[in-house]
Amino acid sequence: MNPLLWIEPVGDLIIVRVRGVPSADLLRECHERTMVLVKDTGQGRILYDCLEMEVPPIEVPIVQWSLDKEIQNIRLRRAIVVPNSRLAYLARIAFGESDCRIFYNDMTNAIQWLSGAKNLSAVI
Repeated sequence: MNPLLWIEPVGDLIIVRVRGVPSADLLRECHERTMVLVKDTGQGRILYDCLEMEVPPIEVPIVQWSLDKEIQNIRLRRAIVVPNSRLAYLARIAFGESDCRIFYNDMTNAIQWLSGAKNLSAVI
């Protein structure tokens, strides 16, 4: 297990917590573990807690963007909670074409937004 990454189902959400400076390998591991949980639980709502994440090189969010291209047949709704505008910008690059929303230091509204999609389950 990677100490910079924590992924767990909590209620009807999958919570992903990333700490430190993420690498491309960390994002690949995160993606694989998250998709396993999506398939196992049937839940398509994911909360990314990036409040303790540091700004990675631009290549790292592009890796996430390419990983998302591989899952076009799985319906996901993602909330990304970030501490600053630099990470918000990189999150938009990483998840820009998907159903996602960026929240600044606002875990409560992120969870409420995700919970607003009551009948959302992953279509696999």
